[in-house]
Amino acid sequence: MELEYALYQGDDLLKIGTADELAEYKQVKRKTILFYATPAYRKRTSEKGLRMIRLEEEQA
Repeated sequence: MELEYALYQGDDLLKIGTADELAEYKQVKRKTILFYATPAYRKRTSEKGLRMIRLEEEQA
């Protein structure tokens, strides 16, 4: 099962999906979407920039 992410623009949730689904949604490469989740990207952008949060799987 692929990891799922939540993509935010500031405080607004844009979409939840896999890295491939979010890349298609934003029309960028998969590695660009994964870059949005890095500390380096957060340092380069303001609080209103895109943010990607990895969603954790629940343990059964």
